Amino acid sequence: MTQTAKPVLEGFFTTGDKPALLGSRCVKCGTFYFPSVEGFCRNPDCDCSQFESVELSRTGKLWSFTNACYKPPEPYIAQEPFEPYAIAAVELDKEKMIVLGQVVEGVGVEQLKAGLEMELVLETIPDAVEPEGKLTWKWKPVA
Repeated sequence: MTQTAKPVLEGFFTTGDKPALLGSRCVKCGTFYFPSVEGFCRNPDCDCSQFESVELSRTGKLWSFTNACYKPPEPYIAQEPFEPYAIAAVELDKEKMIVLGQVVEGVGVEQLKAGLEMELVLETIPDAVEPEGKLTWKWKPVA
């Protein structure tokens, strides 16, 4: 991971040795959200409009996954030559919500299985403006 790279999305995750996604939690009903929300709780049984910022679980179970076998259109910037990559839907341990993200480089769908324990990590991705790339979250199988 390039230490000088900036996050692809400010305020979506922390950096450092144990990165975490940043979300919000309704103070009344406890519903978690990612990305963070403001305004009103989306839970139909709740009328609250107050949220606290929270770091979400760094680990979870692989709920589903797929291959990205084609080069995505702009504004996505793919490495050249384009290499297919896996996308994971991970159910966070505490929050029991599903968060999507790419799987780390070097891990393809043939190495994934529903129920596999996954952890959040940071990797750099190419960027048109920043030569060192940008940081983003990805999912990595727990060894």
